[in-house]
Amino acid sequence: MKKNNYPSLCDFAPLREVIAKLTFAISFVVLALTAVSAADKRNVLFIAIDDLRPELGCYGSPTVKSPNLDGLAAEGLRFERAYCQQAICSPSRASLLSGMRPDETGITHNYVQFRDLNPDAITIPMHFMAHGYETVSSGKIFHRPNDDPQSWSRGRAIKQTPFKKPNYTFALPENHELHMQQRKEMFEKYGEASKRGLASGPAYESADVPDHAYIDGWNTQVAIATLKEMVKEDEKPFFLALGFKLPHLNWCAPKKYWDLYDRDEIELASQAVGPEGGAMIGLHPSFELRVRANIPKFGPMGEDLSRTLLHAYYASVSYVDAQVGHMLKALDEAGVRDNTIIIVWGDHGWHLGEMGIWGKATNYEISTRVPLILSTPDMKAKGKGTNALVELVDIYPTLCELAGLPEPDHLAGKSFAALLDDPDLEIKDFALSQFPSPALREWAANPLSPEMRETFFGPLIEQVEERIIKQQGDLWDRELFESHLMGYSLRTDRFRFVTWLDSRDLDADPVFVELFDHETDPTETKNIAAENAEVVAKLSEKLRSIVIPLNASE
Repeated sequence: MKKNNYPSLCDFAPLREVIAKLTFAISFVVLALTAVSAADKRNVLFIAIDDLRPELGCYGSPTVKSPNLDGLAAEGLRFERAYCQQAICSPSRASLLSGMRPDETGITHNYVQFRDLNPDAITIPMHFMAHGYETVSSGKIFHRPNDDPQSWSRGRAIKQTPFKKPNYTFALPENHELHMQQRKEMFEKYGEASKRGLASGPAYESADVPDHAYIDGWNTQVAIATLKEMVKEDEKPFFLALGFKLPHLNWCAPKKYWDLYDRDEIELASQAVGPEGGAMIGLHPSFELRVRANIPKFGPMGEDLSRTLLHAYYASVSYVDAQVGHMLKALDEAGVRDNTIIIVWGDHGWHLGEMGIWGKATNYEISTRVPLILSTPDMKAKGKGTNALVELVDIYPTLCELAGLPEPDHLAGKSFAALLDDPDLEIKDFALSQFPSPALREWAANPLSPEMRETFFGPLIEQVEERIIKQQGDLWDRELFESHLMGYSLRTDRFRFVTWLDSRDLDADPVFVELFDHETDPTETKNIAAENAEVVAKLSEKLRSIVIPLNASE
């Protein structure tokens, strides 16, 4: 198993640069041998949306206003049961873009560079580039917007974009100033620990500004300008990736999207506690939200604040939906939509008060289930939904099949392209997700640092630990629970099975197991593992048969 602290020669910047140049050189040699005209290959519009759970009009939400994504779903296929491989940004995106699971990439938290552990990995855009495609991105595709330059064959058309690049987060000067003041105070108090998000400014903002005054609107305009350039050149098919920061915190969107909602009609989560009999290690104390200014560092959010936070999240979703609409309109105006594969995916779900927490970073349905919409020009199942189990790691082989490209040998997923014609097919019988010790991890999934324990979160961390120690008794071991405990979640047609294993010895008895029956308990309110030993044994054997080989390569 690859570890996040595994030493790599790529830690040395000069060698990293050499590897990048060699990768580009090889790619361009292959490109020259396989180059085709734009008319011979399908284009790809690859849209990533951060922290978006499947709460859209097309997914049955009575609240969220998402007409453009709903319209795309009406022309494409909506996946009802799509799952990420780890419910946090960097591991999820590294897995999807490389076609490998987190245990294969070695990336299980955000503070690891993809190329440090995977210098030779061929990402989706690299594979398309090597087969004659122009590849370009605007916004957040990998965890950081400028990650992995070798995946892109050209730069963005920034000079052709008529708007100035905005501040990454806030449009209102007072909120930007508050953010800077908070950073100053946090660094004076907590030093280096402040770099890990302790100073993030307000959790939300509603400013009466145009769409391009926030980074997602600006990135959309850049993508549109880049699309126009590529279509005008008309030399190669394109792989255009557009990534949206929202609805990731901080929830900052133009006022007109807030105005779409009546906050008094917004319903709060009905399930405000964790699963009965569930693992105390499985739920975190909402660190990611609590680091924001004006959010309580301890205790519940309260009804009034919770309603405001939901309002902010929904406004952010509607703002992103509008940007998707602008991008789709640009495809139409460029005359290339009829020859373009369009895929929209979320990198993981998000708890909005469900189970008593705010954030992603769990192994439960609400955090691992994602929206996924796929549209192709000649598909038969237009406007349909599918209940087939699929994983984000399946996107790589699916796009290869749809574009007529060979699949690389390293892919862990399986193409679900056949669902576009027959959505009732079964592609696989499981979806595998994982997350390490959520309760004892910071918001980036790295283990709690000594500095974090010294911050204002100290009392909250002590409360969380007390609950875990009370449940685990003699099994409690700080080194194991903080640094080596991995929760693996297997979603089948009927059940969600979660087992908590020591990553150093996956054959050892689990520290804890959970089982939820989605036939009778779709929101996972009660752990029924103790009453269903036979089901637990069967699913445990299935899960280990997948996980242990992944970790046997080192």
